[in-house]
Amino acid sequence: MNNMRVALVTGSTSGIGLSIAQRFAQAGYRVALHSRTSSVAGMQLAATLAGSHYFQADILDEEDRRNLIKHVYAQFGRLDMLVNNAGESSIIPHDDLLAATPDIWHRLYELHVVAPWQLVALSEPYLRAAATADHPASVLNISSHAGVRPKGASIPYAASKAALIHVTRLLAKTLGPDIRVNAIAPGLVDTPRTQDWATIREQWLRNAPMRRSARPDEIADVALMLTESAYLTGEVIVVDGGMNLA
Repeated sequence: MNNMRVALVTGSTSGIGLSIAQRFAQAGYRVALHSRTSSVAGMQLAATLAGSHYFQADILDEEDRRNLIKHVYAQFGRLDMLVNNAGESSIIPHDDLLAATPDIWHRLYELHVVAPWQLVALSEPYLRAAATADHPASVLNISSHAGVRPKGASIPYAASKAALIHVTRLLAKTLGPDIRVNAIAPGLVDTPRTQDWATIREQWLRNAPMRRSARPDEIADVALMLTESAYLTGEVIVVDGGMNLA
């Protein structure tokens, strides 16, 4: 059992994170599930995925970040894969500059850049210990289409996701060959968070070559591909149905 690879997926009780956790479990990973508040959903999910375990932590809190990595390693005895998926956004018109307050900037930067960075730093010794020449350990950061193009729910959100992309490339250059670091930049994905985004969804239906938004399982398929590769690192895969071409 201890030889089975372990993946920690932050924000994994709904949406993209849930689909990634389920896809990894299907592929034979033991999954460390995580959320900030939805502990009931997390424990229910853990009961359905063989070998998984749920951990509650507020990754905006530095001590919680330290405890999360410590408790994951104590539970599983190894860590092969870290998926930095936890995030949030709120819709703020880009031209309403005063609405994007410093508090919002600080919160989103902490959540989308500082927290993933520290989770990688705390995980590094465990990831290196699990790495082999045939199968390096891996970090996957979930960024956003908004981090690639001047779009997104708000400027602070888009800027923080763009910063996460650059951090991905810097870490890939720094941590190889033992640890590969890649990112996915999804466009609009059908999740509970986006179910009321009718205007944005209409843009995808009208302008994206695929004429629709993505399903969470389609992001999870790309996540598994990046994880299973032994060579790809420093890559940012835009998964937006071709919206970046519009």
